[in-house]
Amino acid sequence: MTRFVQIHTLASFPAVLLNRDDAGFAKRLPYGGASRIRVSSQCLKRHWRTVEDEWALSRLDLPMAERSRKAIEMAVMPKLGALAPDIAEAIETSLTVSLYGKDAKKTPSSRQALLLGHVELEYLVRLAQEAAATGSAAAATKLLAEKFARGEGKSNLRALTDGAALPAGLEGALFGRMVTSDPDANTEAAIHVAHAFTVHAEEAESDYFTVVDDLTREAGEAGTAGIFETELTSGLFYGYVVVDVPGLVDNLGGDRALAGRVVRHLLHLIATVSPGAKRGSTAPYAYAELMLVELGTRQPRSLAGAFRSPVPKAGDVLAGALGALGGHLERLDAAYGAREQRAALCCAAAALPGVEAPRPLDALADWAAAAVQAG
Repeated sequence: MTRFVQIHTLASFPAVLLNRDDAGFAKRLPYGGASRIRVSSQCLKRHWRTVEDEWALSRLDLPMAERSRKAIEMAVMPKLGALAPDIAEAIETSLTVSLYGKDAKKTPSSRQALLLGHVELEYLVRLAQEAAATGSAAAATKLLAEKFARGEGKSNLRALTDGAALPAGLEGALFGRMVTSDPDANTEAAIHVAHAFTVHAEEAESDYFTVVDDLTREAGEAGTAGIFETELTSGLFYGYVVVDVPGLVDNLGGDRALAGRVVRHLLHLIATVSPGAKRGSTAPYAYAELMLVELGTRQPRSLAGAFRSPVPKAGDVLAGALGALGGHLERLDAAYGAREQRAALCCAAAALPGVEAPRPLDALADWAAAAVQAG
């Protein structure tokens, strides 16, 4: 039985700034006595969620979701048509407070960016229309308060949309959802994503550049319109993703065939979709040079320990990383037993225990999907 699908990747990026901190520098991670360049799990998931290509999640033709702090103002109220100002204000305030908390109307910037499924948004529109039909602001407020009230016999957002397929959208079913104002609406993530980091010590430089003013330069002036500085980094990144198969099947309404299709799409996305920061100036696109997939029943474990000692930057870094990964796997297998099934895509020669000949991405994704579908 396949309880967990573990996905390990190595991907190389030169001269990029994939994920920035609040000061505009690359995110970093201290590990094994060396500073590494890091890409956050939130950044990775965001790009996998929203990319539009052959393997996009939207191609599964399932209800999706929107993450926003202004879902009521931008996704509900515009669909209500013309309303009396006092009724519109009452509906907007009541729904906003119910979803985002008691202070949400006064301080919109402090709201949680809430993930709401299209099913839930459509329900909220219908609920708002029902409130508008009461004909008064007081009656509309009372109706909405009753719908979202706590206590025996009352319902929360999750219960109100109970029975609907993927009420929190496919994204909620995959990556989970936390609703601080409505804990019963929380969804446990079925896909667990680690922060990616460079297998070697950080490589970074400060990029100094100028902007040229074409028109003033043609007029005989110096033509400099600004002097700027940004950070650029390079590295071979280790990524790690775990699919909790029973959790995924449960979140998808028990549909194991659909869970297999999701895993097939996910493997393609992980292997081929890159974080997209500074696209115009760095073209930060790369495919994974290694994707190792493990199927098993035991608790997952990251292989990040293979890179606790940074891979030397002199020589072939990919070969060094593959050697470190293979050696780490051999030691784990010797200590705990080799119980997982393994298959891999690899763009270089590698000796990974339990892995036969490398597979192309389509075959690797089909293999994992079939295991999930078979249970």
